[in-house]
Amino acid sequence: MKTTFKALALSAVAAFSAAGAASATECIAPANPGGGWDFTCRQIGRILQEIGVTPNLVQVTNMAGAGGGVAYSAVVADRNEDADLIVAASSATTTRLAQNAFAGATADQVRWVGAIAGDPGVIVVGKDSPYQSINDLIEAVKADPAAVSFAGGSAVGGFDHLKVLMLLNRAGFTDAKSVKYIGLDGGADAITQTVGGFTQAMTGDLSEVGGFLKSGDVRALAVLSDARVTGFDDIPTAKEQGVDLVAMNWRGLYVPKGISDDDYAKWVDALNKVAASDQWKQVMTENGLAPYTVTGADFETFVGENIAEITNISKEIGIIQ
Repeated sequence: MKTTFKALALSAVAAFSAAGAASATECIAPANPGGGWDFTCRQIGRILQEIGVTPNLVQVTNMAGAGGGVAYSAVVADRNEDADLIVAASSATTTRLAQNAFAGATADQVRWVGAIAGDPGVIVVGKDSPYQSINDLIEAVKADPAAVSFAGGSAVGGFDHLKVLMLLNRAGFTDAKSVKYIGLDGGADAITQTVGGFTQAMTGDLSEVGGFLKSGDVRALAVLSDARVTGFDDIPTAKEQGVDLVAMNWRGLYVPKGISDDDYAKWVDALNKVAASDQWKQVMTENGLAPYTVTGADFETFVGENIAEITNISKEIGIIQ
C-alpha cells in the first residue's frame, strides 16, 4: 500500500513539475475541481489578491488522490521548505490522519495555519418523527441502540459517522459499536433515506439539508455549531440543549513544515485578514458557511485535540487498531 501511495505522490509531483513551477503563491487543492478543497483554494486565493496580501492571483493546482493523501505526501516529501505554498484542508484531512489513511503520515509533518469558516454539522429527522429535541433522540439510542439508525454521506468511520459518535459520547453514551450507521454516497442520498423513513435520523452538514428544511420534509433537532446560524435561526445548537459539541466541517489551510517561523506567521496573518474581509463574509453568506476562525497556535492545538478524539473513537468502533 505504501509503495502504491508513494508512486501516486511522485506521479502527481512529476506532472506538476512538467507544467512548470509557480512563480507566485500556489494553493494545492487535494482533489479534482469542483469540490470543497478546490472551493477553499479558489476563494481564499482570489481574496488574498483582492485585498492586496499577494500581488498576483494565487495559482490553484488540483492534486487529487487518496482522499488528500497524495497532496499531503507530495508536500512533505518535495515541497517542505516552499514558503509560497498553501494547501486546502478540512475536517476530512484530520479524520484521515487520525485513522492513518495517509500511509503513516502524521499531523506534525506540516504546519497548520488555521480555519476560517465551517459547514456546521446538523442532525435531522423526518417531518413526522416523534423526536422533538436532540435529547429525545439521544435517550432513544440509550434505551435501544438497535431501534435508531442514522444515515450519513460518508463511509463508516468518516466524519458524518464520527459526528454522531462524538455527540452521543458527550451525552454519556460510550458504546460506539452499538450505534447503527449507514454510510451512503453523499448527503443527498443520506437525507433521502430519512425522508423516506428508512432511517430515523440523518447526520450531515447544514449546507446539504437547507432545501429539505425549507420544503418541510425534515426537521433539524440540532446544529453542531457554537451559536445559531444566520438564516437558520430556529435551529437550536446542541450546546444550548446541554450537549457540549461543536462539529464543524471546517475549511482552512496548512503549509509545509520546513518554512521559517516568520513565513508561518505571515500566513497566519494573511488568513486572519481574509477572514475579516467583506469578500469572505459574502462568500460565507452565499454558500451557507458559518464563521469559524481559529488560527496559529490555537489552531495547531485544536488539530492535535481533534485528531486525538477521532483516534480514540475510531479505535472503539474498530476502524483502527
